[in-house]
Amino acid sequence: MKNPDLTANAAGHLMIGGVDTVDLAHDFGTPLVVYDVAAIKQQIQAFRDSLVANGLRYQISYASKAFATVAMYQLVNQAGIHTDVVSGGELYTALQAGLPASRISFHGNNKSRAELEMAVDHHIGVIILDNFYEIQLLHEILLEKNTNVDVMLRLTPGISAHTHKYIQTGQVDSKFGFDVDSGQADQAVQEVLNIEQMHLIGIHAHIGSQIFGPEGFEMLVNKLVDISADWRAKFHYVPQILNLGGGFGIRYTADDHPLGPETFIDDIAATLKKRIAQRQLELPEIWIEPGRSIVGPAGYNLYTVGARKDIPELTSYVAVDGGMGDNIRPALYQAKYDAVCANHLNAPTVEPVHLAGKYCESGDILIDQAALPAVVPGDLVALLATGAYGYSMASNYNRNPRPAVVFVENGQAKCVVQRESYADLTRLDQSYL
Repeated sequence: MKNPDLTANAAGHLMIGGVDTVDLAHDFGTPLVVYDVAAIKQQIQAFRDSLVANGLRYQISYASKAFATVAMYQLVNQAGIHTDVVSGGELYTALQAGLPASRISFHGNNKSRAELEMAVDHHIGVIILDNFYEIQLLHEILLEKNTNVDVMLRLTPGISAHTHKYIQTGQVDSKFGFDVDSGQADQAVQEVLNIEQMHLIGIHAHIGSQIFGPEGFEMLVNKLVDISADWRAKFHYVPQILNLGGGFGIRYTADDHPLGPETFIDDIAATLKKRIAQRQLELPEIWIEPGRSIVGPAGYNLYTVGARKDIPELTSYVAVDGGMGDNIRPALYQAKYDAVCANHLNAPTVEPVHLAGKYCESGDILIDQAALPAVVPGDLVALLATGAYGYSMASNYNRNPRPAVVFVENGQAKCVVQRESYADLTRLDQSYL
């Protein structure tokens, strides 16, 4: 089934942001990562409109691990929203992009001393504490530097989203956060409340990714409100902020039926207001951390078709000039995608093929059964909805350069990440002799 959101020009070429993909491939080469900037802006606005319509005090924090470059952080800054980072490298990139440190929060289950010092030195907006070692380490740094910082506690609430086990994060058996049921969360809040250099502004939980139903968020909201009421009674402390994380699902294939931002937010707001009234608490500020849902649908990977291998009575292999080096998700956790022939968008599909990458791994199959026209060498294939966790997990495996990244909007294309060269691959190498 053809994606109804795709448009072709008179020549039958796929258009992205008003730009012909054939022209993009000609001007910037392939493999190429392309982002429709208008689609990113529209998704941010959809979340904002829903939060405002529900009368919530809120922050939208872009989960930048989905796609982190200077240009993307500049787009986040232009939109006036927050971002969260999970490493010193992401923090450095966000600061290089001019994003105010006050609008950055720092996640991660094993932040190093150097990373925490960097965050403190730049007066980052909030550090989200993940474990007891981190509480101790950050306390030492704050004492040494004679300063203070806003913090949140990341909790593991015992809620498991219905998604791939590699991207579940809220269940009890998780590497992230303070477990609620065992009493770790109670111990953590007491420790932090006793540290005058830390200002505990809220609690955070993230239950997983690629979530298609509201039930998990309903359970999370109820749990966090109940924890807030419990802490009020036990410790005379009520979190000002409930950070619900992200995980809002997107459409990768016709089998996916994601909810729109307004459906998620309406349900979250209704659940929150009901539970708050029951527990006689004031309405907290709500934070959400969409990443995939902001950039995923806006991204495309363009490839040029090369070799074909036909095996009698078996599915043929069609190879492209990219693969697991620019999109490891299919090999890593069997992620599914749709693809189209970008230079013949309206051509009828004639056969399923194994859409194979060029990397020396049998598992380098981008789509196991890709419905495509009869493509030939030189044709242009577009993988759809690749904007999240493709380029951000790209590698130089087999010493292949990483692709360029192009932003398109209103018929204009701008390269925001240059294609790596062979010289780039050896730039940091040191001679043994």
